[in-house]
Amino acid sequence: MTDLIEALKAPVADPGTGPVRTGTPVSRVDGRAKVTGQAKYAAEVPAPDLAYGVVVSSPVAKGRIVAIHTTDALAVPSVVQVLTHLNRPKVRGFDIAYKDMTAPAGAPFRPLYDDKVFYSGQPVALVVAETFEAARYAAALVRIDIEQEPHDTKLSANVHRAYKPKPLKAGFEPPPDEKGDADKAFAEAPVKIDAEFYSGVEHHNPMELFASTVIREPDGHLTIYDKTQSSQNSRWYVSHVFGLSKNKVTVRNPYVGGAFGSGLRPQYQLTLAVMAALHLKRSVRVQLTRQQMFSFGHRPETLQRVKLAAERDGTLRSIYHQAIAETSPIEDYVEVVVNWSGLLYACDNIKFDYKLVKLDQYTPIDMRAPGAAHGVHALEVAMDELSYALGMDPLQLRLKNYADKAPVEDKPYSSKELRACYELGAKQFGWDKRPLNPRAMKEGTELVGWGMATGVWDAMQMFARASAVLHADGKLVVSSAATDIGTGTYTVMAMIAAEAMGLPLEDVTFQLGDSTLPVAPIEGGSSHVTTVGSAVAGVCEKLQKSLFKHAQKLQDSPFASAKRKDVEFAGGMLRLKRQPEVALPLTAILNDSGVVRLEEKYLMLPNMLKQRKFRRLVHSAVFVEVRVDEELGVVRVTRVVSAVAAGRIMNLKTATSQVVGGIVWGISQALHEESYTDHRFGRFVNHNLSEYHVPVNADIHAIDVMFAQEDDRIVSRLGAKGVGEIGIVGVAAAISNAIYHATGRRLRSTPMTPDKVLAGSDSSKP
Repeated sequence: MTDLIEALKAPVADPGTGPVRTGTPVSRVDGRAKVTGQAKYAAEVPAPDLAYGVVVSSPVAKGRIVAIHTTDALAVPSVVQVLTHLNRPKVRGFDIAYKDMTAPAGAPFRPLYDDKVFYSGQPVALVVAETFEAARYAAALVRIDIEQEPHDTKLSANVHRAYKPKPLKAGFEPPPDEKGDADKAFAEAPVKIDAEFYSGVEHHNPMELFASTVIREPDGHLTIYDKTQSSQNSRWYVSHVFGLSKNKVTVRNPYVGGAFGSGLRPQYQLTLAVMAALHLKRSVRVQLTRQQMFSFGHRPETLQRVKLAAERDGTLRSIYHQAIAETSPIEDYVEVVVNWSGLLYACDNIKFDYKLVKLDQYTPIDMRAPGAAHGVHALEVAMDELSYALGMDPLQLRLKNYADKAPVEDKPYSSKELRACYELGAKQFGWDKRPLNPRAMKEGTELVGWGMATGVWDAMQMFARASAVLHADGKLVVSSAATDIGTGTYTVMAMIAAEAMGLPLEDVTFQLGDSTLPVAPIEGGSSHVTTVGSAVAGVCEKLQKSLFKHAQKLQDSPFASAKRKDVEFAGGMLRLKRQPEVALPLTAILNDSGVVRLEEKYLMLPNMLKQRKFRRLVHSAVFVEVRVDEELGVVRVTRVVSAVAAGRIMNLKTATSQVVGGIVWGISQALHEESYTDHRFGRFVNHNLSEYHVPVNADIHAIDVMFAQEDDRIVSRLGAKGVGEIGIVGVAAAISNAIYHATGRRLRSTPMTPDKVLAGSDSSKP
């Protein structure tokens, strides 16, 4: 972790130590609150007269509820009520009422709505008691009689039912039309690869369990602390489902203990907690168990096929990418899986195919780099396989087909420093010392292999509002209903505002996590810095102009004849750029103007007319070293180098941390994570942290992260893109490619577990 260690060793601005500049490493302003326990999460907020709800889950995958036996549960001391579809409070009946801001096409799940059961683990009752312990015990006494119906949860057995989904999800790009004639070019090319890939189900396992605390005020107002990636999305959902005025509901999420997609949509504990609070007219908390974390959303099981064809010099002639993924019986969950194959490499003939299969499971949900984590994996493993068929270095093959324009759209990139990523990463890794042939390196009992892959993700920007209030004492408060899921939003937004206003970081507070604050998009897609950050920069610019006007109006003002371009904000002062000794403290400007607080508001709208002319992407190059024990099938990832081009980096420390976290997750995707289904019962069986494997400290070794110099003013006024997703993309592929270099065995499915390594191959359709 050389570069990360060096970043941590570098002079780091600690909150409260004075002025900072964007791009430097700065410690989290919310760090102290988190490590001292002052930060309160959704299930930790105190409330008077609080009742506790525990969910009862369906043991079957499909059927109808015939009877619910609650007598024994209600007999438990302190149990208040058992809510079911038979006695719940009134909810809206139309599907549209349940559609949150990220809902896919179809009919969203409606908890406790009727007697239908359509997946194993579905909530079928809520036991509410005065104590959590009593509710948990009573929940075990509830008996549900269900008339079972035949279910089907096996993707590989149902590919014949695959269909093309309608592009009705916000942000979903259907595969573009075919470019050229991919089938003909494939047939005529001298060098070809035709490979199938399988990716198993992965489940989110953030440290914080999903929970909602609904605090009912005497006037009926609901203040809800929810684990969510958008307080305003949760408020929208609650208001529509229960027919409540938005003025009657406030949702807060000041701290979120990890999410990365699992909190994009409101989860069912929110609905149940509000139901109970309305029914009982009191405050209620519902927290899911770790096993129930496996009962909603997951990265979808996916089958892929990639066909590549090239001339003998490595020039790509044809790319074909097909994906078949699962969805639920009620919604069409879609991801951008295959499109990435039309964004990275120059080719005249490109064809895509993306389809869904409905299975009796809950609707999948976004997980870090949704679609790209699977789609880029398949493409990059196929590219590596092609390099061996050509007898060509894998990096040279990618450089040979480097695209200066987006191949399918024929659009220029807003910026693209991928070539610099290749150069930086290869040099740091020592790629030039890599032998071309597999099984050429060995240390002790382990074969050593080196692999690489390209990463790509969208550089997105949405719309947002921000407000800024400068108080007479010089303290600045900037607000937007953003979310910090641990990515550093508090810190980066405060840095942007502090730099703009020339204030020390300790004098700036950024408020987020409250639905009553100015509108912000859902935290997802690595878009918060480009979106909310741009809104913060915009509102601070308005504040600068307002302060400058006040300063000009002061008696005997030294700025009376100055122009806006002649002044700057630094050291808590407004001063002339060429005569910095001519300065006025911001506090003096306000006090002398008789202003107690100066407030500005700003709406940030993307310049879509300009942006649509470009393909806006984040890029990376990932280099990996693995060591493989052939006798045991154990793979160790001993070294990772990731070079990233993500525009201007706002905070080197938190950005590096984000990429490191993505790499760790990529190692997990490659070697550890998979949820196994017992298809007899249609149920995930390893629904706990002892059997759902994730990396531990011993699995993670040296990780180097570096950033290519890039400044993209088309994506955002800050020049920034985003670093949340890109860290994971390409990591699993690089590991797969390194395993092949070490052993000569090509593994195309994830996770690449010891049994597959020992077998020397894997099945694409388990």
